[in-house]
Amino acid sequence: MTVDPNAATQNFPSPGPASRRPGAATYLVPALVAGAVAVGLGVYGNVHDPEGTAFNLAGFSSTSAVKSWLATTAMGFAVVQLVSALMVYGRIPGPSWSGVLHRWSGRIAFLVAVPVAVHCLYALGYQTYEPRVLWHSVLGCFFFGAFSAKMLLLRSERLPGWVLPIVGGLVFSALTVVWLTSALWFFRTFGVTT
Repeated sequence: MTVDPNAATQNFPSPGPASRRPGAATYLVPALVAGAVAVGLGVYGNVHDPEGTAFNLAGFSSTSAVKSWLATTAMGFAVVQLVSALMVYGRIPGPSWSGVLHRWSGRIAFLVAVPVAVHCLYALGYQTYEPRVLWHSVLGCFFFGAFSAKMLLLRSERLPGWVLPIVGGLVFSALTVVWLTSALWFFRTFGVTT
């Protein structure tokens, strides 16, 4: 192969608008990963024999109480993330450190949600015996899939401005319904106890 010595000095046309748009893989890979994560969690929860308990923390009356309080903590940080996202996108006024608040509240919400998911999948499994439980199972798996897609999309360049808010809204909405069908249900049924 020969190299043209003048290649470095040749003028190449600048990329046009069509080449600046993200390619199909930018959307396809996160969508496939999201689907794989959601289906994988659902399949594991469905084929795994529930153990009844996964963990317990001292000071709590039951694993359901631990799970409900951790889920409520995750939901609280998710609300902080929603408000900070509105600040980052200029929808409401906020401090200069809104972006840092947004990133850290999301990280903490996710880290607190992981033991809840482990408990749900390992101790209870994927269940469908009533509508509340079905929605909880489906949207719990969807939440982790959508979260995976959001994390992958964050690394993509030149996304349209509407993509991350839509995916973030899906993540927040799924977590909200998961919380409503688990922690809020637990507190309303058994009382706000530890």
